[in-house]
Amino acid sequence: MTGLGALIWRNAKLYFKDKGMFFTSLITPLILLVLYGTFLSNVYEDTFRSALEAAGAAASDKLIGGCVGGELVSSLLAVSCVTVAFCSNLLMVQDKITGARRDLTIAPVKKNTLALSYYLATLLSTLLICYIATGVCLGYLSYVGWYLTAGDVGALLLDVTLLVLFGTALSSCVNFPLSTQGQASAVGTIVSAGYGFICGAYMPISQFSDGLQKVISFLPGTYGTSLLRNHALRGVFEEMDAQGFPKEVVEAIRDSVDCNLYFFEEKVELGNMYLILIASIVIAVGVYVVMNTLSGRKHK
Repeated sequence: MTGLGALIWRNAKLYFKDKGMFFTSLITPLILLVLYGTFLSNVYEDTFRSALEAAGAAASDKLIGGCVGGELVSSLLAVSCVTVAFCSNLLMVQDKITGARRDLTIAPVKKNTLALSYYLATLLSTLLICYIATGVCLGYLSYVGWYLTAGDVGALLLDVTLLVLFGTALSSCVNFPLSTQGQASAVGTIVSAGYGFICGAYMPISQFSDGLQKVISFLPGTYGTSLLRNHALRGVFEEMDAQGFPKEVVEAIRDSVDCNLYFFEEKVELGNMYLILIASIVIAVGVYVVMNTLSGRKHK
């Protein structure tokens, strides 16, 4: 354990020492929040107002702000938990490029210990950044419309933790075979550009075609986004019920922002979403372990 602890400390220290990598990871969620708040908030607000007016319901600016803010915040966190993990996990590739990994394997360090150190160092670094981003997002919600309880905040932190675990495991599997800077840059670009769409963060899955919705329903990140949506907007929907909004209107809004997800027309409950996400984490970690084991045998 002493060797593992030293490696984790070494990896985390190198990550934070690289100011470019660290500040890029830290600033990215903040930039996304500014961009979302500047360009998407008006679009979401107009959409919600139009839907409510069509149903003959009226909502206060604070309630609309809470609804829009909850959707924006959940989108930002859903993307950041995975993309930041990919950025934090680039040290695994950098060590191959610089030859540091070869030096570490020459030392009396087991390959499994080295692999675990990369995973845990990435996990700790990503959790720190995503918790900071969550704090900023909560501050944003307090400004535009606060409807969260302590339980909602705790659930959001749990969702962020699980998504970071998933993002770290996924990035470990994807980054493990990479060995050049070009490969790392290409993967980072693809993940940054595409993940937000396939997890329903940039555009609600309900807006996609039926066939694409069925395909995306197999992806675990989709359920992580929905969990964040449900907990960020639970208080808003509760307030709508308290103000006498028609149940069909509230349910239609829940469908439109992916709080309600359907797997081949069957509604997926929150408990099942947690099971899918946890199972995905276990499978991804298992794949990462197998990849390291097979790599060790190949070198032997």
